[in-house]
Amino acid sequence: MKRNLLIVARTFAIAALSMTVLSACAGFTPLYGRPGVEGGLASIETIAAEGRGGYLLREQLDDALAHRQGDPVAYKLAFGVNEQRFARGVRLDNVANRYELRMSVTWRLLDARTGAEAHKGLTEVSVTYDSADQPYAAIAAQQDGQERAATEAARKIQLDLATWLAGKKPA
Repeated sequence: MKRNLLIVARTFAIAALSMTVLSACAGFTPLYGRPGVEGGLASIETIAAEGRGGYLLREQLDDALAHRQGDPVAYKLAFGVNEQRFARGVRLDNVANRYELRMSVTWRLLDARTGAEAHKGLTEVSVTYDSADQPYAAIAAQQDGQERAATEAARKIQLDLATWLAGKKPA
């Protein structure tokens, strides 16, 4: 009987603690639940930078921001991509078999009507990939690294823009 009372007391204590913790989160609003964030992201048109990395990043940003061609544009996102590749893993015969790809993206959010800079940022991403001895496999690995870097950079830029939009006063 004493054991059952102890179990019931623990259950009530856990329930009370849970209610206290959950009540502290009552004012929490997810970033995408804030007014103007989701529609604001969709109203951003991306302008592709030169090169494969710029093209991949634009594709990822278009998907992340959910902008559709033909929809009204409030902002234009212009960016530049700088990629650097470093050998990180070296075999006994002094040939690199692992690389690090650093993608640095400088971006500016421009007002579509006035062209004035509304927001800007620098996003840096680092990914690694293995390089095989076969030439085609090495090229495929490098391209996969570029795609992963572009995906991560787009995610970071999307989060930065959503945070900025959430902090803006509604028009």
